[in-house]
Order: sequence, then structure tokens, then C-alpha cells
Amino acid sequence: MTTMTETASGLREFKMPDVGEGLTEAEILKWYVKAGDTVTDGQVVCEVETAKAAVELPIPFDGVVHELRFPEGTTVDVGQVIIAVDVDGGAAPPAEAQAPAASVPATPSAPAAPAERTEAPPEKPAASEEKPKPVGRTPVLVGYGVAESSTKRRPRRGVPAQQPEAAAAALAVQSELNGHGHAAPAARPLAKPPVRKLAKDLGVDLATVTPSGPDGIITREDVHAAVAPAAPVQETPAAAAPVSAPAPVRAPAPVATYDGARETRIPVKGVRKATAQAMVGSAFTAPHVTEFVTVDVTRTMKLVEEIKRAPDTYGLQGLRVNPLLLIAKALLVAIKRHPEVNASWDEANQEIVQKHYVNLGIAAATPRGLIVPNIKDAHAKTLPQLAESLGELVATARDGKTSPAAMQGGTVTITNVGVFGVDTGTPILNPGESAILAVGSIKLQPWVHKGKVKPRQVTTLALSFDHRLVDGELGSKVLADVAAILEQPKRLITWG
Repeated sequence: MTTMTETASGLREFKMPDVGEGLTEAEILKWYVKAGDTVTDGQVVCEVETAKAAVELPIPFDGVVHELRFPEGTTVDVGQVIIAVDVDGGAAPPAEAQAPAASVPATPSAPAAPAERTEAPPEKPAASEEKPKPVGRTPVLVGYGVAESSTKRRPRRGVPAQQPEAAAAALAVQSELNGHGHAAPAARPLAKPPVRKLAKDLGVDLATVTPSGPDGIITREDVHAAVAPAAPVQETPAAAAPVSAPAPVRAPAPVATYDGARETRIPVKGVRKATAQAMVGSAFTAPHVTEFVTVDVTRTMKLVEEIKRAPDTYGLQGLRVNPLLLIAKALLVAIKRHPEVNASWDEANQEIVQKHYVNLGIAAATPRGLIVPNIKDAHAKTLPQLAESLGELVATARDGKTSPAAMQGGTVTITNVGVFGVDTGTPILNPGESAILAVGSIKLQPWVHKGKVKPRQVTTLALSFDHRLVDGELGSKVLADVAAILEQPKRLITWG
């Protein structure tokens, strides 16, 4: 997909690129430039968040910023123009023409006055295929594709019946309705996702709500007004005329109120939205089995402390050393001993695809949600190389700079729930992977050691696996090997 276009006036338009292989939209987190700023080829102009990661976008040409088409916080479809640059170095337009309207996040600001092309001729349907396509940019309702629609607002309650001319225009809009009187997807009422969710919760049909927001956008107040009892209309005789439109659906009174002082509604988007969809898909697609083992890891913890005291001895100077490093190495050795566990399911061909490489995923909690970047070809890395890769992965995730490519192609994953003081859990597989190992907190517990009860460092491991790929025997052997290595870390030498 091309990410730039050029106009006759010397303006070049930069479009939202597909930064994540198949993603359809991204949210603009921050602009680093404003109208009138000079930009150069390769300069980062904004930061966007996709469903997978936050990404900085560089501009691919030199010039002066003419216009920012969307404000920060707007979710934009891939392919939409987000910034226009005057490559001839001309003067920027007046400041008041540059600032995107924060109240219209889903509609790009068009260079021409929209009023000249919003009224559809009464005698012809607004969305007719014979209608010539308008010149210039076409407004897009984010998430629903390109659609030509009239900006004529619905009549407010209590207003006299339409005159013949207005009725004809209304028929033009009705031509886009399906046979049951419901708007086709491209002609849905304008409303943000949180407002649609509120309407769904309250049982309100958005097609019956009178919008009060700019350009006909339905607001929360409009939805609440639709639920409130309608006041009797007495001012005009026309109000008594038969009404063809169905009355709004009334929700029960107990759920009709929303107390903003006691509740907060948070739109689910970006990484959190993608995570939610992926986990639901994984949980109800792959038949999960989870097995547990509690193990004495005292010797592993002693080895970690020994490496920290003398990192040069192990070639780990300057690198971060923690229990996760040895747990990751133990899992890689277990996979080497049982390669059948490292596979994926091909639904289309009904085949098991065995992987001869291990891309080791590490679940990381970030301010934007849970992400699972993976270490490519982890099976081929030495202990120092693995430590270096783990350090880079964690640092990048904390900074919110993990790239989409770093989160693709994983084969197995480790999730360390022990850092939160949790003993264990039943982890859900990362989509497309065969297994995930959860590591619980490591703490002193009474343990029988050499025939006596002693305080030992103990943890519980949980291995979830796809039962289409891994049977109980194979899963048990992998988990037992990981436990055995952590109990006797010298096995890293003899087994690895």
C-alpha cells in the first residue's frame, strides 16, 4: 500500500501505513510536529499505537507541514491521510485552519467546504451508483470503511412533519436501508464505540436517537435523553399526525442511569483489545490441558547468586542475571529433549506443523497491556546470548517500543506470575503456540530434604498445552524435565 500522494498544488499527503502486517487501524498517540514546522525525509512526525505495539512514523519527504488531519487520540484507518506537507516550501495556512477539531475524531478535515457537497438532490438517492463520485477526499467513518452519506440531521422530537421537499430527501437516505428498515453497515448512525456500547447496554436503537454532536455525531447525552421519558408535545397540530417510525425501545429504569462519579468506563482498544480477542479465540479454539509440579529450586537460586558474585566466570559480565534466565534455559533444554512439543496446528490442512526452531515468548506486563514478544531462534543461543536477548526484550517492552515483528512467530511462552506474589495459575496459550509455562513465586517453605524437614526455596510450575498437539505423556515429560533441571541445575551441562 502506498503511503503518500501528491496534489497539483505541491502538497504531498502521508497516509497511515500498515505497520503491523495486516492491521486495519492505529491510534495517533502523539504528534511531534505542528502546522508550519519544517520536516525532513526520515524525521519522526508522530507516534501511533496499533493493536500490537506503539510505533513511531517517519515522514518520507522534505517540506513544510501544511496540515495535521487528525488530533491526538484519534483512531485512523490504514490508508487514511494523516498529514499534508508542502514540498514546495510554501507558507502554511492560517493557524485556525490547522488545528484538527478534537470533537470530531473519526472524520478527517477536508480541504474544501463540506457544505457544498453534503445535500443530495431530492430526485436521486444519495448513495446511487449513478451519482458521480465527489472530487477530493472522502470522509471515512473509522471502522466501517468509505461511505457516501448525507449530513442532513434527523428531525428533533416535537418538530412538525416534513415538507414534501424534505420528505424526498429523506427517501434518498432511506434507499440505503435494507428490506427490514435497518441501516446498512456503511450508513450506520455516527457514534463513537463507547457510545455504541452505552446504547447497547441501555437497549437503545441508535437509529432512533436524535444527534446533537458536530456533524451529526450521537453523544452520551443523546443516548440518555432517548431513555428518559418523553415530554408530551402540545405546541403543533402536526405532532398529532400518525408517526411511521417505531417508538424508541425503553430500557428498565434500574439500568438507565450511569453515575460518572462512581463508575469509570474505559474504551478497550489497542493492545488490550487485541489481547482480549486473542485470548478468547485461543481459549475456545485450542483444547487446553494444564499440569502442575512443585519443585525445590534452592540449588538454582544458589547458582543465580553465585553468577551475580562472579559474572566473569560464566561470561555474563554486564548482563542481567535472574531466575528467569535459568528457567528459560531449562525450558529450552526440555524442548530439545522432546522436540514434538514445539509445534502448531494447521486447521486448513488438518496437519501438525513441527517447528525445528524455538521462538521463546516472554509475557510482559506494560502500561498498555500484556504483550508477548519473543526471542528469535532462542534454541541456538548460549547462556550469555540468552541473557542479553532477555535484557533487551524486557527493556524494550517497558519503554513501550516493542515492534510488531517482535511479537510474531512465537512457538512457546513463559509467563512469570511469581513477580506478583502469585503461587501459580492456569495460563492461556498464546494463539498459534503449543505450550506456555507459568512460573509461580519462589519462597521459603518447609520441605523434606535428605530425610529431614528443612526450609527450602520452593516454587510451583504450571504448563498449559494444546491437547491436539501434545498428549498427556509428552506434556508431563516436558514439565518434569524443567522441574528436574531447576532442582539440579548441573543437568544443564549433561542434558544441554
